[in-house]
Amino acid sequence: MKEISCKLLVIGAGPGGYVCAIRAGQLGVDTVIVEAGKPGGTCLNVGCIPSKALIHAAEEFEKVAHMAGGNSPLGISVAAPTLDLAKAIAWKDGIVSRLNSGVAGLLKKARVKTVQGWATFRDGKTVEVETETGTQVIRAETVVIATGSAPVELPFLPFRGPVISSTDALALSEVPKKLAVVGGGYIGLELGMAFAKMGAKVTVVEALPRVLAQYDAELTRPVVKRLGELGIEVMTGAKAKGVSTQGQAGKGDALLVEAADGKNAKVAADKILVTVGRKPLTEGWGLDQIDLDMAGKFIRIDEQCRTSMRGIFAIGDVTGEPMLAHRAMAQGEMVAEIVAGHKRSWDKRSIPAICFTDPELVTAGLSPDEAKALAGEIKIGQFPFAANGRAMTRLGEDGFVRVVARADNHLVLGIQAVGQGVSELSAAFGLALEMGARLEDIAGTIHAHPTQGEGFQEAALKALGQALHI
Repeated sequence: MKEISCKLLVIGAGPGGYVCAIRAGQLGVDTVIVEAGKPGGTCLNVGCIPSKALIHAAEEFEKVAHMAGGNSPLGISVAAPTLDLAKAIAWKDGIVSRLNSGVAGLLKKARVKTVQGWATFRDGKTVEVETETGTQVIRAETVVIATGSAPVELPFLPFRGPVISSTDALALSEVPKKLAVVGGGYIGLELGMAFAKMGAKVTVVEALPRVLAQYDAELTRPVVKRLGELGIEVMTGAKAKGVSTQGQAGKGDALLVEAADGKNAKVAADKILVTVGRKPLTEGWGLDQIDLDMAGKFIRIDEQCRTSMRGIFAIGDVTGEPMLAHRAMAQGEMVAEIVAGHKRSWDKRSIPAICFTDPELVTAGLSPDEAKALAGEIKIGQFPFAANGRAMTRLGEDGFVRVVARADNHLVLGIQAVGQGVSELSAAFGLALEMGARLEDIAGTIHAHPTQGEGFQEAALKALGQALHI
């Protein structure tokens, strides 16, 4: 097979990799991208997009089921609904397929050459790619590593039989009657709540004292309340120990748990979903052939995503937290422009993070405790959705918007929200922080009525002691 030479080689076509390749192609850089699977990576194929599709299907089913019980305050009643999960999964797969084609088309439009197969480094400028038609050698002036991450597998709960990963959960054809979720972080709760809405009896097992421990307790309180409303049992301070299989075809399976009181317990489960984090994919592609400095299990990078080897960049999950698709995309765009000769560096004040639970959580910038540690005296403004007209008309009064600012000059340091649909406020939060907004800037911006976004303005007014609607 003829050897390929290029200016830029991108390994991995996830959010970071494909954005890097597209932007480089737009800038006239001769670019090749290598991907072993489908374009879009974890996020598009088995993560962000399909999980939100499943969450939406679950929300719609729960709404109708609630109406069938004659409990709708809207006065709507319907016959008892049924759910064909296989059909919902097929709908989800259709969305993923369309987006796969879209990414492939954008790469082609940017004149990026795509090579499908598994890449392995020979040296810092050369890789071998095992393709269906043989070994392809690619030489490049610059290489970008964008290999992403994978679910962490526990040695005592390997992914087989009743034990599944988030990837497996998004491909189930039937709703399990009983689902045990190991890990009370955002992935476990997003999927656990979705399956509970579809009719599963869900138990969450979390080793820490509370679920969603990366967020402050006040922010997560509405989510914890909703877990109870959905009938989800939450075992905190509990450690999963293994699986006990009895009978055939997964019937009678149980998750072995050491409870908070030290006693052993069994949680009956048709499926055991393990969501204890993700690990960078640093094995299997010849990392030992290129002497890169590591930061623990991640590849060490500087503010321009350069690694310790000249001519090699790394972006996305393989470089550490936060493992977010939009962080990888921003890094990919920046690296492409650096390769094209532009002056760029990584100087982000805010990378918003969203938890698509019910209700949703959004954080941008610093939490109150982090802001206090950095700036000393701070001002906090919090506005409840119970006083927001739009939230009330959507039956989404549970939650709030919170703004954290310096006390001396009112510079906004962090913004948090919990509530129905607050993920769509993340852009406003990020923009305010990136632009260096002060409380007066937000309070003085006219927000459309009636919207939940008014809560943002009201929170800033509250911090200034000028609250209007509370």
